[in-house]
Amino acid sequence: MADSLELVIVTPERQLLRRQVKEVELPGADGYLGVLPGHAPLITELGIGELIYKTEEGESILAIIRGFAEVLPDRVSVLAETAERPAEIDIERAKAALQRAQERLASNDPSLDYDRALIALQRALIRIRVAELHVKHRSAAAASE
Repeated sequence: MADSLELVIVTPERQLLRRQVKEVELPGADGYLGVLPGHAPLITELGIGELIYKTEEGESILAIIRGFAEVLPDRVSVLAETAERPAEIDIERAKAALQRAQERLASNDPSLDYDRALIALQRALIRIRVAELHVKHRSAAAASE
């Protein structure tokens, strides 16, 4: 059995990543899914969350917003609605989106599309979390040098 698998992440706009990895953790629609080389084939719906992958160099994280993943013994292909590296996330913009989503959900507006507002809230929260984890990890790495 191989000791790595290919991870391919694409969105409607671009191919974000194509890389050999040791392990992948995906945000499934019903919870997280861990994938190692040799995993049984499957297709799964993705939710909103962190995609974490491990390489020889260490661990990396991406924000994933819905989509699908195909898992094969030697490859994981992710087709995401949105996928972002931490450095691509504008934290202030994400915080503003979080504030708007919270205000919408707190309003008693009977015409509110609750599902859409909840997705906006989840999307903002995961983007903030991924960006902040990246900043924290970078700060820790700099302190250890």
